[in-house]
Order: sequence, then structure tokens, then C-alpha cells
Amino acid sequence: MPAQPPSRNKISGELSRLLPHLQLDAKATAALDGCDEAAGALNRLEEAGLLAEATRLVAHALPAREAVWWACACARHTASSSTNPESESAPRDAAEEWVRRQSDEQRRTAMKEAEKSGFGSPEAWAAVAAFWSGDSMAPPDVPKVPPQPHFTGLAVAGAVAMSAVRGSAVRREERLRAFLASAKDIAAGGAGRIDVEKV
Repeated sequence: MPAQPPSRNKISGELSRLLPHLQLDAKATAALDGCDEAAGALNRLEEAGLLAEATRLVAHALPAREAVWWACACARHTASSSTNPESESAPRDAAEEWVRRQSDEQRRTAMKEAEKSGFGSPEAWAAVAAFWSGDSMAPPDVPKVPPQPHFTGLAVAGAVAMSAVRGSAVRREERLRAFLASAKDIAAGGAGRIDVEKV
């Protein structure tokens, strides 16, 4: 992600705002009992070994720009496991370009690339996340139809979940740990890059 001045942890906010979108089971809900903040909730979920739930939390807790960049980093990490890497790189490239310059034109370009790819990859859902980060899901020449505030988080969570099981699902836990480390780096102002996985 393009460099930014140091800032506070961007995995922040009230947990109550995020909970309705996290699809937590009884075990995860119990792990978060008495927790009010997203950062503390992330620690608890990790400590309980609930890594998939932790990634969903991060997807909704990070600001949109950082969340989309994270989705792209996760997708890039498992790209070597893809059956069609060239067609999938276009939506990721478009999403990354939206992170660099958050124009409406680039946001819509990301969605066009996701549509072309058939929405079947983590890269496509990273691009959808970029599109849903804007102020309208409608074409530019008609009245605005704003996306729900949690839509970006849903798309990011989907991209990350798909990245975790792509090609070799036995690596899922190892990947989720790498993804969470990347998210924390991004939240602290870093680039969150993860080396491309070796096949």
C-alpha cells in the first residue's frame, strides 16, 4: 500500500457496530463476552484459534481503503495456486489502482473487471469491495443507490476466505495466520505485503 504517515491502529471502533455482520457461532460469541472494542476482539478470537472469524472481524473493522488493499495482498499471496492467474490479475490490479487513487472512474473500472472475470476469484471480490466503497452502485447517469456501509467488509471477507482455501485448502490455517499478520501491519501503517506462496 502506498506509504502514509504513522497513525494509530486502524483496526478500531466499537464491536457492537461490527457484530451483526460477523456470522459468529456460540463459541466465538462466548470468546468476545465483555469485549467492547474491535482491537481487543481480534486478540481474543486469535487466542481462541478462531482465525476465520478473526479475518471477518478485520474485514469489517479496517477502513475501506486499507481493507481493499488487504484483500488484494491475500489474493496475491495465493495467486500461484490459481488455475487462471492472468485473467484474475486484472480485477486485482484495478482494485489496487483504486487504493492508489480513489476516483469514481477507477472504482467503476474495478467492478467492470470483476464482472468480466465472473466473480469467481478472490481478486474479483477485492474489486467488488473497491466498487462498494463508493457512494453509489447505480450507473453514473442515474440517481444514486448507496451501498450499505457493511458491503465493503462482506466483499473483503469473501476475498480473504477464498484466498485461504485456493488450490491447497490444507494450508488454510497457515494462510489465515499470515493474513492476520498482514492486516495488523496495514492497520499500523505498513504495506502488509505477503510473499507469493510457493507451490
